[in-house]
Amino acid sequence: MPAVFRPVVEAARHRLPRLYGPRLHSAYLYGSIPRGTARAGRSDLDLLVALHDEPSDTDRQEARALGAALDQEFPQIDGVGTLLHGRERLLSDLERHDLGWFVACLCTPLLGDDLAARLPRYRPDDPLLARETNGDLALILPRWRERIAAAGETEEARRPLVRFMSRHLVRTGFTLVMGRWQGWTSDLHEMAAAFGTYYPARAAQMTAAAVRGYEPVGDLALLRAYADDLGPWLAGEYARVHGVKAPRP
Repeated sequence: MPAVFRPVVEAARHRLPRLYGPRLHSAYLYGSIPRGTARAGRSDLDLLVALHDEPSDTDRQEARALGAALDQEFPQIDGVGTLLHGRERLLSDLERHDLGWFVACLCTPLLGDDLAARLPRYRPDDPLLARETNGDLALILPRWRERIAAAGETEEARRPLVRFMSRHLVRTGFTLVMGRWQGWTSDLHEMAAAFGTYYPARAAQMTAAAVRGYEPVGDLALLRAYADDLGPWLAGEYARVHGVKAPRP
């Protein structure tokens, strides 16, 4: 981990137990900071937090407030994203090939007992893994269009959407080809390159999305292209190759 990010990681390590107390089971880092590729002032802090019970709306609000406080206090990060889930959900059969895989293969332990010890060994060529990780893009796209319409007129308001949607599309593109690539990675540029090997006609779009996943701009035309062109095409191809993700409650 680059030394510049250690203070913000230590702050998260100390504040999460104060926030959730004995309900906190474990916490993890993922993304560019534990991977060692983060850039000061450009990269965000990505956290996954597991509670002993299912989180409430209040728990999620508190996680957002903690993220906002860390973002305000530490200029070396550009935002904080926190995934908050209950321990039983992360270990459930339904999430075994989605959130469970994510914890076991793409997360770095920060606090508590590592749930990866309770999860299986995964293979990148497992079609069930590909289906369950990102096989719901078609269901998500209508909500994306609503969020784009509600994002407002300012570039600042649209930048988080560009970051989020860029990353989601690149990760979906990567899991589409993960079995053929025979591995996994959390680096967006590597993901886009792997995708482009098998879908050269869409390679430039995915490469550009990887750039915007790290360096977002509040471009309304880009968001619309995601929701109306790249996203629908990717959802259709994903369903054709891997099928549709099992419904969640």
